[in-house]
Amino acid sequence: MKKIVLFISAALLSFGIEAQVKTPQPSPSSKIEQVIGLTDVAVEYSRPSMKGRTIFGNLVPFDKLWRTGANKNTQITFSDDVKVDGKELKKGTYAIFTKPGKESWEVIFYSDANNWGTPREWDDTKVAAKTSVKVSTLPMNVETFTIMFSDFTMNSAVLNFIWANTEAAVKLEVPSKKIALASIEKTMAGPSDGDHYQAAVFYKDIEDYAKAKEHIDKAIAKREKPAFWFHRQQSLIYAKTGDKPGAIKAAKTSLELAEKAGNADYVKLNKDSLSEWGAK
Repeated sequence: MKKIVLFISAALLSFGIEAQVKTPQPSPSSKIEQVIGLTDVAVEYSRPSMKGRTIFGNLVPFDKLWRTGANKNTQITFSDDVKVDGKELKKGTYAIFTKPGKESWEVIFYSDANNWGTPREWDDTKVAAKTSVKVSTLPMNVETFTIMFSDFTMNSAVLNFIWANTEAAVKLEVPSKKIALASIEKTMAGPSDGDHYQAAVFYKDIEDYAKAKEHIDKAIAKREKPAFWFHRQQSLIYAKTGDKPGAIKAAKTSLELAEKAGNADYVKLNKDSLSEWGAK
């Protein structure tokens, strides 16, 4: 028994020592962070090298699903909805799988991005976007698999896959115009209802009730859909300014909205305040 314990201890010690050894990875990981127009795009992948091998049609078979790199599948993340070769793709993180062919590549954006290599069971319902792109033959070999962005415009860029003497490229379109116009309209319109609400709460907390009243009134006037928490703050601010009728009216509005929303906490808060202020 003692010998078994000693053997296990020695084995664990040996494993611990081996686990501390660090060596260069044959397919180092890489992360690209790129802004296209106003959209953030990030790619994470591993980069295998040729090392004298024939790549496409051999190491990477033609017309077979490929992880598009090495190790864990390649991932791409978009901060906004985009278009991939003209096809709609919602913002989020996707695995990029490809089927390299002699003359074209099938490029697939797959919603399950957490696979080591390719999925054990392929699920067509997880294909968020798919396109086929022609390949180009380069005048030289690129030793290490490379993903990069090129051909930038305000609204687009090209996602390039390059290895050996082969390049495949996919056009990405981003909603820069839509985002810019929305930003301009929001800025020109001035502070939002949420901005005024936050300002009102701040001024209430530092006991500048005149400014708190100014901002809470603007917040409520700007808000399209009435909110019980807005009217709750209005009632508290009005009470601090000595406007008890205004505070009671705001509390009753908040109470009604909170009851409709099923928010028991705000129902109780408003009822307690109305009782405190002698409301009928």
